[in-house]
Amino acid sequence: MGGLAVFTAIKYLVKLNTPSYLCGHFYSSTYMSTAAVIALQKRRTFGIISHPDAGKTTLTEKFLLFGGAIQTAGAVKSNRIKKAATSDFMEIEKQRGISVATSVMGFDYKDYKINILDTPGHKDFAEDTYRTLTAVDSVILVVDCVKGVEDQTRKLMEVCRMRNTPVIVFINKLDREGQDPYDLLEEIEKELNIHTRPLTWPIGIGSDFKGVYNLYEKKLNLFQPDKTKISKEVIKINDLNSEELDGIIGKRSADKLREDAELIEGVYEPFSNDLYLDGYLAPVFFGSAINNFGIQELLDTFIQIAPEPRSRFTEDREVKPEEKTFSGFIFKIHANLDPNHRDRIAFCRIVSGKFERNKFYYHTRLNKKLRFSNPTSFMANDKSVIDEAYPGDVVGLYDNGNFKIGDTLSEGENISFKGIPSFSPEIFKVLENKDPLKTKQLEKGILQLTDEGVAQLFTQQPGNVRIIGTVGELQFEVIQFRLLHEYGASCAFTPLSYQKACWFTSDDKAELDRFNVIKRYNIATDKDGRPVFFAESMWSLKMTQDTFPKINFHFTSEFDK
Repeated sequence: MGGLAVFTAIKYLVKLNTPSYLCGHFYSSTYMSTAAVIALQKRRTFGIISHPDAGKTTLTEKFLLFGGAIQTAGAVKSNRIKKAATSDFMEIEKQRGISVATSVMGFDYKDYKINILDTPGHKDFAEDTYRTLTAVDSVILVVDCVKGVEDQTRKLMEVCRMRNTPVIVFINKLDREGQDPYDLLEEIEKELNIHTRPLTWPIGIGSDFKGVYNLYEKKLNLFQPDKTKISKEVIKINDLNSEELDGIIGKRSADKLREDAELIEGVYEPFSNDLYLDGYLAPVFFGSAINNFGIQELLDTFIQIAPEPRSRFTEDREVKPEEKTFSGFIFKIHANLDPNHRDRIAFCRIVSGKFERNKFYYHTRLNKKLRFSNPTSFMANDKSVIDEAYPGDVVGLYDNGNFKIGDTLSEGENISFKGIPSFSPEIFKVLENKDPLKTKQLEKGILQLTDEGVAQLFTQQPGNVRIIGTVGELQFEVIQFRLLHEYGASCAFTPLSYQKACWFTSDDKAELDRFNVIKRYNIATDKDGRPVFFAESMWSLKMTQDTFPKINFHFTSEFDK
C-alpha cells in the first residue's frame, strides 16, 4: 500500500471513530465531555407515523416487548385481551381504539437508549403529529400491505420531505392477503416521492407467508404466528443456492426467493447510509407487527443506521447537540396524564448539553429562571424521576402554567427554536357553557387543552365570545369528552360558517386600522393577543387579499412579527 493510500486509510479510520463535530477543529470546553459524547452517540429518537389502522401503535408496543420494557404484548383491538395498548393511555383512546395524542416512550436495547414518539394516525390530529416530527431525528413509516399508501400517509410524508427526515418503511400485515411486494414498492416510490431499497424480503404472503429473508445480513427468519412472544427461529443462509434452503421452505418457495433476491440486486440501487440520512432513500422491511414478526430485523438495523441526535435551528444560529450548554424546546403539553393528581406536563426535547435535575434553566419567552425537582422519563403512562438526560431524550417537566408549545429553555442564552408553528384551522365553533355553576372549570379546562395544542382558542368581541378552531371534527368530541371527565365542565358547540383563519400584519398602520374597522365582524384574537381574520370561503379570502394588498396574511403562527 502506497503512502497516500495509508494516509487516506488512517484519516478515514480517525474520522470513523471521532465524533463529527470534532473533525476539522480542536476539542475545546465548548463541547461535551467524552462520557457525554458516548451517551449522545447511543441515543436514537424517532417517530412512528402511518394511516389509521396500519398497525403503528401495535408496532410501538412490540418494540417495547423486544426492548424488555414490557413482558407480554396484547393485540390492540382484541376483545379477548382487556388491557389497552401500552401507548394509548387516555380514556377516550381506549374507548375509540385510536390514538389521539402523541405518546412518549423510552427503553434500552443493546446498549442504546431508544426514544419512541408514537403519533396519532387520524387526520383530525395531524397538527399534533406535525409538531412531534420537529422533535424526532428520523421516522418509521408503517404501511398496510393490504391497503397500500393512503391519504394521511401522503400528508405525513410531505412533512418528512420538507425536513429531509430519514425514513424507514415497515410494510405490515404480511400474514394477510395483500398486494404484491413489487407493486407496493412501486406505489410507495410514486406516491411518496422517495426511492426505496428492500433490506428484507417476504417469502409468500397471506396464507402462504413463510417468513422473511434478511438481504442485509443473509438470514432467514421463519414465520411463527404468536401475538405475545418473540420469534426465535432465525437461520443463517450464506448461499441462497444451497439445497438446505429447499429443505427448509420447500423448493418452489426457495426458487421464488432466489429469483426475487437476484431481481432486487439488479433493479434497486444498493443501500447507502448517506442517501438514507439525507432523506433520499428509504430502506424497506416486511413483517407482521401483531405477531411480533420482522420486528427484530427492523430494530437491529435501525440502531445501526439511524441518525444520532441532530442539530436544530434557532432564529439566530444552529445549535449542535454536542455543545456543552443545555438547550431544549417544548413540543407538547399534556394535562391530566394522571387524572387523580390533575398534573400538567410539558414535553421537552433536549437539543444540546446535559439536562440536570434541580438546576436552574432560563425560560427565554418569560425571561425568568425555572428549576425542576421532578423531571420524568416515560414508558407510555409510567413515569420515573430522572437526574440527568442528554440530547435526543424527551423529558417531562411538571408545569403550573409557565409553558406554551414552542417555548425554549437554555442555560442563559436568549434563543428561540424555529419550526414549531400552529397551523391555520379550518373548522370553527362557538364554545357554549351548559352549566353556569362550572364556569371556572370550563375556563381552566379550555385554556389547558388549547395550551396542549388539541385545538386553537380565539376570542371575539363584543361579548368575549370563545371560538374553537380545529383541523378536524373529531377534535371537538375529544374536547367535550375531556372537559367533562377531567374538569367536570359540560359544554356544547355551535358551528360557524368560517372556512379559514389566518393571522395578519401590516407595516401600514393607517391601512391596518381601516382593515380592522371594515372587517371587525370577522376579526378575533388568539391566545397570545394577535389578531386573526376569519374568512367564509377561500374565494372571500382571495377577494379580501386583493382589496387590501398592504395587509399580509399568514397561514401558520410562525411569522416575522
